[in-house]
Order: sequence, then C-alpha cells, then structure tokens
Amino acid sequence: MSSRREPEGEGGSGGRAPRNQGGGGGAASGSPLLRISSIETLYFDRIYALFGVSLEIDEGEIFTVLGPNGAGKTTLLRTIAGLLKDQPKKGEIAFGGRRIDGWQPEAVARLGIVYVPEDRGLFRELTVEENLRLGLWGRHDDNVATDRDFVYGMFPILRERARQQAETLSGGEQQMLALGRAMLRRPRLLMLDEPSLGLAPRVARNVYEALGMIARTGTTILLVEQNARLALGVARRGAILESGRVVLEGTAKELSDDENVREVYLGVGGSDASAKGWRLYRKRRRW
Repeated sequence: MSSRREPEGEGGSGGRAPRNQGGGGGAASGSPLLRISSIETLYFDRIYALFGVSLEIDEGEIFTVLGPNGAGKTTLLRTIAGLLKDQPKKGEIAFGGRRIDGWQPEAVARLGIVYVPEDRGLFRELTVEENLRLGLWGRHDDNVATDRDFVYGMFPILRERARQQAETLSGGEQQMLALGRAMLRRPRLLMLDEPSLGLAPRVARNVYEALGMIARTGTTILLVEQNARLALGVARRGAILESGRVVLEGTAKELSDDENVREVYLGVGGSDASAKGWRLYRKRRRW
C-alpha cells in the first residue's frame, strides 16, 4: 500500500494564480512560494541521491540550481513534482504554505507546479498545434485565446509549424514547444530541467530570453542547468548542488563572483587544465 498522503481540501481549480501579463519578476514579500526543508531522497531505499537539501524560492523569481552530472538536480525536480514514489524519505516540501511532500503527482500539478523534463516530454507523433492543445486540457476559462497569443508571440515559429509533427522539429523548436505547452497550464511554479541541453548557442540564448519574458508575467521559475553562464545571466538567486548536497547558495552576482564557481562552472581562472591538475584541484576545493 502506498504511503503517500492525500491533500486535504483539494479544489477543482487547482489553486492556480492567473498570470499577470504586465507584472514584474521580483520576489514577493513574506513567506517563500516553495520551501524545501532538509529533504533526503533515496533510490532502491539505500542509494542516497539528495542529502539534507534545503532551499527557499520566492514568488516571481528565477532560481537556478547548478551542478555537474549526477549531482541530484533532476532528482530534486522529480521529488518536488511527486514523481518518485514514497520520496522524500525525510524532510518537508511546502508550496504556498501547504505541505506537499508525499502527494500524488497529479495533485501537485493541480496546484500549478509544471515540470518540463530534460527530454521535453512532447508527443512526437502529434503536431505542434495538438501538443499545445494538450496544454489547454481541462481549461474552460476566458483567457485561453490570450494565453495562446502570448505563446505564439513568444515563439512565432510555432505558429508557422502548427501542422508539423513535433518529431520533425529542430531541438530548439522542440524546447520552445515544451515551454509553450507548459505556459498554457498557467503555472505558478515552472520547473525546467536543462533547457539549453543540446541547443546551439544562439538558439539557447533565444530560449533564455523567453524565460525572462515568462518571469515578467509573474511566473516563478526553478531552473536546473549545467550552463552556468546562461543560468546566472537570468536568475536572481541560485545554489550549487554537488553529490546530493547544497554546497553554496547566494544571489546570481555572489555566485558569479565566487572563485570556485568561476573556475569550475564559468571556465574562468588560472588552474592547471591538465587531467592531473584537475584532480588535484578537486581535492583542494572547499565550499
């Protein structure tokens, strides 16, 4: 029997906040929108992927989590989204003041938490228009046309490719489609896993410009990335995750100015570039 807790008083509307088309991207005062408190996530009940991770994300901000492959970044997003059964094993996750750890993923989604995975989660055999319509599933409000126009205004290429199958799109166009479909859910929290992965630099910059537009609507963004330069360019705050632990947290400027971050993640510094020098540097580094 599953030990997942059922949400109390779940409403049919899912508690989504309408987007503020003219709003700013600043953080709201008071309690954070998302509070993660000392969570531990395990695979197979014995392999620790996250150790005591704690983060607070304010409403309306872009928060980035940086780290190498295997650091636990994707696991963090999947834990928040409720996609890992019976996880986290320890700790708490609160969204909008409500504890949500242990909830079923569909209940988490109804609160307005939208997760775009690394593989983008598109129905590749469907057309662009059909994929976007899936983002509107269950919506009967008067803002559907406005939201669709917002997506097409952000990514005009999607209108041109409306009748084209998703699998025939370029990697950048598929990422735009995944973001557009996510925005049609009117998320309060948009969680993105490596949105620049596999994209040409110019296309990746275009995607990140769109993230700035999304943030200005008032949508909170939790961004997982390896491309620290792009992520810190749009984020207000961030954290470094290594081996399942948060080793550093601060504003984007503080992280960009940190000597270790500059050398390890931004490629700026004077350490030996040889493999031997890298191994020695890894041993010396202290967070």
